[in-house]
Amino acid sequence: MKRKQIFLAAFTVVAFTVGCKPTSDGTANPAEPAAESAAAKLDKAKQETKEAVQATQDYAYAQKTEFVETMRAQLADLNKEMEELAAKVESSTGAAKEEAAAKLQVLREKTAGLNQKLEEVGNATESTWDEVKAGFKKAYEETKKSINEARQWLSEKIAP
Repeated sequence: MKRKQIFLAAFTVVAFTVGCKPTSDGTANPAEPAAESAAAKLDKAKQETKEAVQATQDYAYAQKTEFVETMRAQLADLNKEMEELAAKVESSTGAAKEEAAAKLQVLREKTAGLNQKLEEVGNATESTWDEVKAGFKKAYEETKKSINEARQWLSEKIAP
């Protein structure tokens, strides 16, 4: 029986020793290589992200002509919507017509500004591209929102 206990104890020590392998630098802390590996992975991910952002910016500038053409089409759609609103205003009468005409004039001024911004987008250089494009997109969204608000206001004030 004593031999079994000694054998079992020796087997346990051997199994424990084999199971706990030291790292390549002689330490038994497996977290250190993982930390180094994580830091290396983080640096690699940062570099890849930086390269992807740069590639996206270059691609976006390379697609400037397509962007301008798409925005021209969307601007034409906004102008069409404004003409529909103008037709509703013309068919109305009274004080609502005067107030609606004033709102329509503001919308026309916004779209004129939007046309000017689109020209700036077309003339943008690679260094000014992001700023000019963002300015146009913001102005476009504001104009579109104003047209939708005007449409809503007209539907409440002027009977179809």
